[in-house]
Amino acid sequence: MESVLPKYENQITIFADYLEEFPDTDELVWILGKQHLLKTEKSKLLSDISARLWFTYRRKFSPIGGTGPSSDAGWGCMLRCGQMMLAQALICRHLGRDWNWEKQKEQPKEYQRILQCFLDRKDCCYSIHQMAQMGVGEGKSIGEWFGPNTVAQVLKKLALFDEWNSLAVYVSMDNTVVIEDIKKMCRVLPFSADTADKSSPDSFITSNQSKDTSAFCPAWKPLLLIVPLRLGINQINPVYVDAFKECFKMPQSLGALGGKPNNAYYFIGFLGDELIFLDPHTTQTFVDTEENGTVNDQTFHCLQSPQQMNILNLDPSVALGFFCKEEKDFDNWCSLVQKEILKENLRMFELVQKHPPHWPPFVPPTKPEVTTTGAEFIDSSEQLEDFDLEEDFEILNV
Repeated sequence: MESVLPKYENQITIFADYLEEFPDTDELVWILGKQHLLKTEKSKLLSDISARLWFTYRRKFSPIGGTGPSSDAGWGCMLRCGQMMLAQALICRHLGRDWNWEKQKEQPKEYQRILQCFLDRKDCCYSIHQMAQMGVGEGKSIGEWFGPNTVAQVLKKLALFDEWNSLAVYVSMDNTVVIEDIKKMCRVLPFSADTADKSSPDSFITSNQSKDTSAFCPAWKPLLLIVPLRLGINQINPVYVDAFKECFKMPQSLGALGGKPNNAYYFIGFLGDELIFLDPHTTQTFVDTEENGTVNDQTFHCLQSPQQMNILNLDPSVALGFFCKEEKDFDNWCSLVQKEILKENLRMFELVQKHPPHWPPFVPPTKPEVTTTGAEFIDSSEQLEDFDLEEDFEILNV
């Protein structure tokens, strides 16, 4: 992993100084489902990019596992990229895709709470501590580099303990997304008999509506959909380029995890054949919650010029991310996939209605009966028996 010059640490240059780095063209830039006309909307474009939560290497946090590393420099870049993709899903979940960040402006309480999910502390649900230690169950030692599929599996398991965000995380198998399985996982009853007594007084379970069968219509658990892929053998196959770019145009887009061997980036959009990405390879000092309960967020937004990479230089191992807050969002995503992805002779992935009969039965993952995530106690894969491990295979070579 490349080293980072000390002069770059915590010295973020205002992006207005870099406007000239984008060419004056009539081309559209796509960022996570939103388009910007480069010629007239450069400031708006860069403001949109800077609003994304940016997670980088950190140092001087409490040692992972008590005796492990106190910095993830050199090995945590894919974990940081996974954090960025998940954080974007949570922003969409609570604040909406159109929410924007302004420096030194008071932010919504939901924003602060999202940020606190990712602080480098063992008691934060998506911290580097939780991710690294949950990775042990995926066969990854603490301090070992993750591939895109591994980080997806870790996020899926940690999400089971995250009651506030209440996400359903689906990681596709064998390049196949199964509609039936996703709807089985995301359609949940708003209440059940064993929780009725715990309902709030204004819950419709206590009202006359409880006698109405419509009250039993299932609700939709917000979906984080991750599709790990290998788009070639040693390099990306050009036949996939157009379909790959189409994914960034979808309103459900969370971008892609990928990069180069042992060098991960979070790809958020494209201009022509140049992918735009956030780079985690900057080492910053650990930031903790302040006395007033908020987090100083200045180092969690990248105000530098966004970096670019030609799409053909991308390593073929990638993971696409999508967020569907409501069922209609997922139905719309399926329609877009049918129209833009499945039209190709050589498809990036498959979308099927029914669970393949030769696969093991699909059982939606559930939270194990423990009082913590358990990640801080995991020493070996044997202690992860309660998790659904039949999907824990690495289809992507790193």
